[in-house]
Amino acid sequence: MSKKIRKPIKKETDLSSKIIKILSQSPNKAFNYKQIGAKLELDDTKSRNQIIKDLKILAASKKIIESEPGKYLVKAESQDYYEGTIDMTSRKTAYFICPDFSEDVFIPTNNLNRALDKDKVKVYVYNRRKGKRPEGEVIEVVERNKTEFVGVIDIQANFAFVSTANPKMYTDIFIPKDKIGEAENGDVVLVNIEDWPKRADSPFGSVLRVLGKPGEHNTEIHAILAEYGLPSDFPVEVEVFAQKIDTSIQESEIAKRRDMRDTLTFTIDPKDAKDFDDALSFKKLENGNYEIGIHIADVSYYLEEGTILDDEAYQRATSVYLVDRVVPMLPEVLSNFACSLRPNEEKYTFSAIFEVSENAQVINQWFGRTVIYSDQRFAYEEAQYIIETKDSTIPLDISITGESYVVSDEITQATLKLDELAKILRKKRMANGAISFDKVEVKFNLDEQGEPEGVYFKVSKDANHLIEEFMLLANRKVAEYIGKQKKTFIYRIHDEPNEDKLIAMQTVIAKFGYKIDFRNKGDISKSLNALMEEANGKKEQNLIDTLAIRSMSKAKYSTENIGHYGLAFDYYSHFTSPIRRYPDVMVHRLLQYYLDNGASVNEEVYEAKCLHCSNMESLATNAERDSIKYMQVKYMQDHQDEEFLGVISGVTEWGIYVEIVSNKCEGMVRIRDIKDDYYTFDEKQYALVGATSNSVLQLGDEIYVKVKNADLVKKQLDFHFLRRAE
Repeated sequence: MSKKIRKPIKKETDLSSKIIKILSQSPNKAFNYKQIGAKLELDDTKSRNQIIKDLKILAASKKIIESEPGKYLVKAESQDYYEGTIDMTSRKTAYFICPDFSEDVFIPTNNLNRALDKDKVKVYVYNRRKGKRPEGEVIEVVERNKTEFVGVIDIQANFAFVSTANPKMYTDIFIPKDKIGEAENGDVVLVNIEDWPKRADSPFGSVLRVLGKPGEHNTEIHAILAEYGLPSDFPVEVEVFAQKIDTSIQESEIAKRRDMRDTLTFTIDPKDAKDFDDALSFKKLENGNYEIGIHIADVSYYLEEGTILDDEAYQRATSVYLVDRVVPMLPEVLSNFACSLRPNEEKYTFSAIFEVSENAQVINQWFGRTVIYSDQRFAYEEAQYIIETKDSTIPLDISITGESYVVSDEITQATLKLDELAKILRKKRMANGAISFDKVEVKFNLDEQGEPEGVYFKVSKDANHLIEEFMLLANRKVAEYIGKQKKTFIYRIHDEPNEDKLIAMQTVIAKFGYKIDFRNKGDISKSLNALMEEANGKKEQNLIDTLAIRSMSKAKYSTENIGHYGLAFDYYSHFTSPIRRYPDVMVHRLLQYYLDNGASVNEEVYEAKCLHCSNMESLATNAERDSIKYMQVKYMQDHQDEEFLGVISGVTEWGIYVEIVSNKCEGMVRIRDIKDDYYTFDEKQYALVGATSNSVLQLGDEIYVKVKNADLVKKQLDFHFLRRAE
């Protein structure tokens, strides 16, 4: 019989936390020192005496209760014992995020106890000395954030392991032989964690789906979707249901709506758009004012509550815009056809119609269901051409028809007047404290196989702002109309900026000679606008835009209206994109219900829906960001022999991040690969400093780099440092 190895006693704090953990796992059961010793596998006299001592100390400090002589229970609500969320680092340690703490609680690797990133956990906090960061240990995983992971499978004789590229996933996943399925060695797979036995180093899982071979385009795109739990196609039964919907325009339904078919109406969208959510109508009134209609696809007419189609749309909550494709919220029969406001077709719409004065003042408003007929479809480039030149002849090189054509005088004049009014609305909004985030978007020209042929930047111009201002007007006025009735509604809210992040941003931008005015809320917004205007076109522009956006709170959906800081609106909602956003569908339903004098709906039910939609929006944003990173790495793979001018966009103890000026691709130069000196990280300067030369590499410096490694699976770029720019 093998001799049992006695474990050495660890330091007192560790033993106390382990006692708390044992008692916490069975909160209704009392334990004596022998039972606790057995659980800890400590049965020598010295260990037992230590346990007895710790039990008495814990009871005296009221962290546990002596329920009967020599038997102990955990206190039901111990002050050292909290619920919150795990935030993993890439170094296999974590922080515990909990509103009860002003700073996050550090969780060492050996105290994670099978908790993974973003899991909801119960933690025992044991180091709360003044001046020292509190530390803790995970007592229980209350709820897994996710159980499905994407990784590469390594198949052995009788089992397999799946390792992920996610730096926050600190363990691989063990797959028993009978749960490998059709996977072959080296495949990218989607796996589900089914169990994590207490004594196992890795969780146990099964292969759900084989996604393909690493590095292949479709494999990597599907891997991005799967990593965030996002669908790639619709279930067959949902597609069948959608196909059976009657999408014809009926006279009986038209009779129930405001008929706008004879009013001049047109759409302005990206040239490659397939779904047209919104259209504008324009009419000059006899009193000199203008009637402007914002007409939105009436998705809620086709999308009935309680159907499998509605359930699927709610679960998705948003369309996902990846670098090479769109994963729509609604099947194509609705998104691209029935609900899309295509030219020369009658369409059901939900409209916000305003009487607007010459100085863009709203005189009257009307909300309700309509029917429209779009007279013209514009791409942004075509509308921009009219605005810039006042010319109604669209040239061949920007025409979406494939040939030069002439726009009617009526539509040309309407476009120019709408542009004038939009500029007044925008000027008023900025004067009220709105912040202008016109961050440059990176786009790729792709060939038929989805391979990147080139990079271009999408910049908002007057035509984009024209549409934006009237959509903002509709969203604001709809929210205001319901908000003033004090009825439950879905708002798009945006809190004030995080002051700590603004202070950190100030430290960085000071190196470029900029500063932020912190005196009050209005000064901050004006200061940020002035900052971004001053940085426009300079090498540090993208860095400053990114820092400014990161300093902002995240916009989200809520039934509790706190206003929208970034737009400087007291009331704001999302009404204008129901083809691609489920909150807009709910807003349409609620608006019609309240127009019909319905009583206020249950706030808790809708708050839960808001939370779901906000979470799905976040996942979709992350997937979009990952797909752009993937395409940037793929693009740079084909340019490995070229030199690029870059700007240092980040500095860490392990190296510098560099953003290439010509294409915005970002990669890292490792500190060990900079050979002209021995560099160390100076945290105060946000810089690397050479030990011999005292030369400094800091944020905003221009350097030349070359691709060292382009890892498609990890979506990471590594650069060689070549030289400083002169």
